[in-house]
Amino acid sequence: MKIKQHQIDAFATRVFEGNSAAVCPLDEWPDDELLLSIAAENNLSETAFFVASNKGFQLRWFTPVTEVDLNYLKSD
Repeated sequence: MKIKQHQIDAFATRVFEGNSAAVCPLDEWPDDELLLSIAAENNLSETAFFVASNKGFQLRWFTPVTEVDLNYLKSD
């Protein structure tokens, strides 16, 4: 499986500044273990994976050691 990856310098006005994060667009979700392994190998603060759907985008966010729970951002 080939996965495209983009390294983004967030909160920066120039390259090589700010916080680096990897962003990986996917056609479908692979196993969680693969996502975590990619994030661990990247060894960046964050690695984001997303899949387009008819309702927008599904997003999952990983550190090198765990998935970040984005559900806390939802308000009732």
